[in-house]
Amino acid sequence: MVFAGTQRLNDLAHLEIGGCDAVALAERFGTPLYVLDEALIRQRCRDYLREFGARWPKALIVFASKALMATALCRLAEQEGLGVDVSTMGELYTALKADFPAERLVVHGNNKSDEEIEAALQCGAGRLVIDSLAEIDRVQECGARLGRTAPVLLRMTPGVDAHTNDKVRTGRFDTKFGIPPSQAVEAVQRARAATAIRLRGYHCHIGSQLFLLDHFRAAVEAMTEIAAEVRDATNYAPEELNLGGGLGVRYRWSDQPPSVADLAEVVCSALAAGCRRHGLPEPVLVLEPGRSIVGDAGLTLYRVGVVKEIPGVRTYLAVDGGMSDNPRPALYGAKYEVIIANKASQEATWTVTVAGKHCESDTLVEDVEVPPVEPGDILAMPSTGAYTYSMASNYNRLPKAAVVLVADGTADLIVRRQTLDEVIAQDLIPERLNRRS
Repeated sequence: MVFAGTQRLNDLAHLEIGGCDAVALAERFGTPLYVLDEALIRQRCRDYLREFGARWPKALIVFASKALMATALCRLAEQEGLGVDVSTMGELYTALKADFPAERLVVHGNNKSDEEIEAALQCGAGRLVIDSLAEIDRVQECGARLGRTAPVLLRMTPGVDAHTNDKVRTGRFDTKFGIPPSQAVEAVQRARAATAIRLRGYHCHIGSQLFLLDHFRAAVEAMTEIAAEVRDATNYAPEELNLGGGLGVRYRWSDQPPSVADLAEVVCSALAAGCRRHGLPEPVLVLEPGRSIVGDAGLTLYRVGVVKEIPGVRTYLAVDGGMSDNPRPALYGAKYEVIIANKASQEATWTVTVAGKHCESDTLVEDVEVPPVEPGDILAMPSTGAYTYSMASNYNRLPKAAVVLVADGTADLIVRRQTLDEVIAQDLIPERLNRRS
């Protein structure tokens, strides 16, 4: 068992996080329940600022809100001096409702609507990432209509095939994201000719949950080479290079992800070498970590219901959530560990499969070791801070779970649990269906 952040065993031999007993949290707020360790989130933010700032003074860190978006997270990112990246109207609206400084927003999206482009320009977002040649014209048109100049980055596909799940590889040439190198010169020429666009530089992102730092080095080398080729053709050198995010986190006890310091050393040394090699001015370096800030700072609490033993085959623990609150096992084959929060010190002598309650196979964790479990026990699944709440659904009409932020023995609700009335709030019945037979 490997604890992250403030997680520990307390005097009751229960799992504790942020100074709060996990069993007490489940009783107070109900289950399923997302729990976030505020101290660890802040530590991760400071790790990025410290490690990159020490190696590259012109460094900016931007939280990738797709990993976990809520108004409280925006406030936390602001307090820690980070920017926030958003990719939809909903994420942008959330950041603005949290009074997040617009100049520290980076607006993404491979298929932005006119409404989203206009909203980004109207609020004064600090950076708008253009994802295709066609979008250059749309941003120019919108900016000219509003009398605004859009500060933009051009997202490039560096051709790095990162070793990760195929569904989160985003740096290959064959991807819906970004502008291929063959169109880079044209993209720069069109952006610089546009009267309502100010080109700040380039963006790339090669994938998520990456453990091999060589992939990041390859991305830097590819991007500096693209920048040099475009410079030779257009006399334009980027003032900013955004390398996206992607650093992996521990999901299994055996996982050994690189540290932020390791990442900073590889990225900054590669960028310095690339700039020297190609005669490029050193740009502002921007990173967009998401999972590596909030991933292992979160855990999900469930209550065990049915304990079903199939002799000679398997023992199932059925919990009161599942793929609606964590679709990653079903979507990516993601692997997790579990802790029985009220029996955290007991020896693991059972091998079980943790199943959700949905009308699918809905397996959360297969063949995991736990102490003997009974209905009513509280099961904790660590490392669920990223891409769980943000990807949650109402499948089978389950209300979305609550989110609490814990620190120094205090638990604050930052997203309340949906009510059943809220689940059906958007339903409409046509008048013709009101007729009774």
